[in-house]
Amino acid sequence: MISFRRLTLAASLLAAAPAFAQAPTVDAPAGKVSGRQEGDVRVFQGIPYALPPVESRRWQPPQPMPKWEGTRTATEFGPACVQPESKTPNIYSPTNPLPQSEDCLTLNIWTPKNPKGAPVFFWIHGGALVSGSSREAMYDGRKLAERGAIVVSINYRLGVLGWLAHPQLSKETAQKVSGNYGLLDQIMALYWVHNNIAAFGGDPKNVTIAGESAGALSVMYLLTSPIAKGLFHKAIAQSAYMLPMPDQKKQVYGLPGGETVGQMLQAGLQMPDIGAMRGMNATELTNKAAALGFGPWGVVDGFALPEQMVSAFDGGRQAKVPILTGFNQGEIRSLLMLAAKAPGDAAAYEKEVRERYGELADAYLKLYPASDYKEAILANTRDALYGWTTERMARRQTAAGQKAYVYLFDHGYPAMDEKNLHAFHASELPYVFGTFDRVGPLWPKIPETPAEHALSDAMIGYWTSFAATGAPKAEGAPDWPAFGTSRAYIRFAGTPRPESGLLPGMFELHESVMCRRKATGTIPWMWNSSVASPKLPAKAAGCD
Repeated sequence: MISFRRLTLAASLLAAAPAFAQAPTVDAPAGKVSGRQEGDVRVFQGIPYALPPVESRRWQPPQPMPKWEGTRTATEFGPACVQPESKTPNIYSPTNPLPQSEDCLTLNIWTPKNPKGAPVFFWIHGGALVSGSSREAMYDGRKLAERGAIVVSINYRLGVLGWLAHPQLSKETAQKVSGNYGLLDQIMALYWVHNNIAAFGGDPKNVTIAGESAGALSVMYLLTSPIAKGLFHKAIAQSAYMLPMPDQKKQVYGLPGGETVGQMLQAGLQMPDIGAMRGMNATELTNKAAALGFGPWGVVDGFALPEQMVSAFDGGRQAKVPILTGFNQGEIRSLLMLAAKAPGDAAAYEKEVRERYGELADAYLKLYPASDYKEAILANTRDALYGWTTERMARRQTAAGQKAYVYLFDHGYPAMDEKNLHAFHASELPYVFGTFDRVGPLWPKIPETPAEHALSDAMIGYWTSFAATGAPKAEGAPDWPAFGTSRAYIRFAGTPRPESGLLPGMFELHESVMCRRKATGTIPWMWNSSVASPKLPAKAAGCD
């Protein structure tokens, strides 16, 4: 017989035990999903937003996911999209190898406690359209959700599986186009958000697309894609690059047509047709395509991407939304493969610059002097890629009547600066997400100090308030002025500092070079800068 004393003791123990948090469940139009509670944040992982693009669906636009029956458990990230094997670990290598699959079109959601009409922060990962995943620990959305934003991060098809154009594939579609499958994935995910995010407490009329590097390139693709119109309302582009784009059919700016590249790849793979390529193992295909030099880019197809990005922005045909954009002082320090090889000495550097830049050489050397030519090459490469793009976007959005907010991330800390990596490419990300402890094993360790956390808190505040209202503000931090006519920006260097006159002369030089090259129709811009630049074309109408 159980005694009253034992029953009383058991009851007291039960009362003292912590209550098990009930798994949060959302009944969305796509189907019911069950996630998990992390403090005040609800987390849902690995939700499919499209059918798996495998077998016969390889190289097709993403297909809608039918509503599922029952409750789908959403407590684990989906696999990364298939990507080439990384043979040499680098600063961007994740802590653990990413599980991969063609069945990868999933998204993740972090929500604040009891959200109602919350702003949506839609994150697109970087990785040169070749690698990366929404499951990378550095992109954890918890800290942003704690500030009131609903964070959505997505996977999209990469490399040859996401960006192959080919005449046989073009014949399969009503629009007679191919390629850009990774972009179509992003747009499908935005449609999923539009249709489902209200069930999670989000506002489908207040969506901010955001990304870094290739994620920022994707943001620009979305800004200029008519089929993405109305699916987002603000944009954040971190270290974006407005590169020349291949045309689907013909050679432009020294770039072969996208379909031609696809045929060249088919020949290199020794495959008779697209059917045979669809029969290849996805990992084998991806690795072989990368080894053959296949480079994934958005192609001008007249449908998803109707024109060059520079032309769309020049003509005011981009999405008219507020934008937050910027770049890092030391972008190229971790991307040395993008920089031209330095000549033997300062005299050789100046000689090369004068031969290549002609009448613009004096302006070039004022910005990138021979006195420190190795650093000058890094700075020039940074500006030709990221600095010029940042200011160009800010100028064009301002001209379109939209607010533009610009930053320069110029922050360093001991472990970073000791490796000569001051403010390297992507180094702002742990500050934006508040994930100092989630970086990869080769990432310079960020010190856990009040000053570092204060900078991160300010950046989280700016990013989430921009997503909420279109105006970046942070508690205890200075107001962030709009770019406007004074070329105002904020410099993140220890603490946020508003400044004006971003890198005087930088934009004008690179805009002139781009304009002249574009006018020829045969020369690409951006990648071939500094002492790797072709000779400057003659002045063209509308340039300088």
